[in-house]
Amino acid sequence: MGKMSNKTNPNLVALIKRLKDASRTNEAPVWRDIAVRLEGPQSNWAEVNVGRLHMYASDNDVIVVPGKLLGAGELAKKLTVASFRSSGQAKEKVEKAGGTSVSIEELLAKHPKGSKVKIMG
Repeated sequence: MGKMSNKTNPNLVALIKRLKDASRTNEAPVWRDIAVRLEGPQSNWAEVNVGRLHMYASDNDVIVVPGKLLGAGELAKKLTVASFRSSGQAKEKVEKAGGTSVSIEELLAKHPKGSKVKIMG
């Protein structure tokens, strides 16, 4: 029997379930890792600034932030970034640099096998 979730956001609960299902069906452990991180307390979720993305990511990387993407710093690399939440300023900076900001669900649909997906946070 699975662990009982105390999450009250139905969208988050559904996302966690979809991530775990995708992990099993596609044999992609990266999705289970993200699901487990999102299951934890929100105070432990990742909060990543776009400046950190610029520092540690390479051009054309696919990045998942299991938490919130924030807008502090500058970004000059073309990235695909997915997060559960992101600030308007962060989305703006990612798109201004030539990248795309998507939801985790959209990224899961594009990369079901999880290959070349990096977790930051």
